[in-house]
Amino acid sequence: MSSAAPSPPATVSGASYAAAAVTMAHYKAADSKREQFRRYLEKSGVLDTLTKVLVALYEEPEKPNSALDFLKHHLGAATPENPEIELLRLELAEMKEKYEAIVEENKKLKTKEKVQ
Repeated sequence: MSSAAPSPPATVSGASYAAAAVTMAHYKAADSKREQFRRYLEKSGVLDTLTKVLVALYEEPEKPNSALDFLKHHLGAATPENPEIELLRLELAEMKEKYEAIVEENKKLKTKEKVQ
């Protein structure tokens, strides 16, 4: 019986090594972009806001039929107000005050009328 000498381990050719290096560089670049994007989301408060809304959904005793609608509603409430909406709210508050004053004046006039 002749014993064959073991063959040397397979080596990576120069072209294969270069392709592997390019692939590794691509993954590192993608990871770097992901990390930059994650930092951007964190810095702008997006991660914190999403976490709070998701925790609120988790802690909701009766889960809503649509989790997406829950998220949209709560995220919409967390966004900065449109200036026009704020002006309308101020106008509404003024109108409510005027209404209350007129109702009070009306009561006084009715009471005064009954006395006469």
